Amino acid sequence: QVQLVESGGGLVQPGGSLRLSCAVSRSIFSINIMGWYRQAPGKQRELVATITRGGTTNYADSVKGRFTISRNNAENTVWLQMNTLKPEDTAVYYCDARSYSGVDIWGQGTQVTVSS
Repeated sequence: QVQLVESGGGLVQPGGSLRLSCAVSRSIFSINIMGWYRQAPGKQRELVATITRGGTTNYADSVKGRFTISRNNAENTVWLQMNTLKPEDTAVYYCDARSYSGVDIWGQGTQVTVSS
C-alpha cells in the first residue's frame, strides 16, 4: 500500500520557522507533482505550494517569499521550509503526490500551530 509519511509539524512562535517533510513509502506510479495544502478550522483546504518533477514551483500568494518547497525525485520526498511564520499559518498541512494521469495520494496531515 502506498503511503505518504509526513513529519515536522509542531508549535512555533510567530516569526519562527518549521520544516515539513513528506516521503512516499512505496511508489507504484511515476509522480509528477508533489505539493502541500493546508486546512484551518472552519475553512476549506487550500493550496500552499506545489513542485513538478522538473522543478517548477507554484506558491499561494500568502506564503510567497516566506515558504520554499523542494523535492528529491529519486527518493520521492518533498519538503516545505516555512519561515517568518504567522498565526494565520496555523492549520493542518497535507502532503499530496499526483501521478501523470491525475491520481492523487494524500498524507494524513500534520498540525502546525503558530502562537505565542
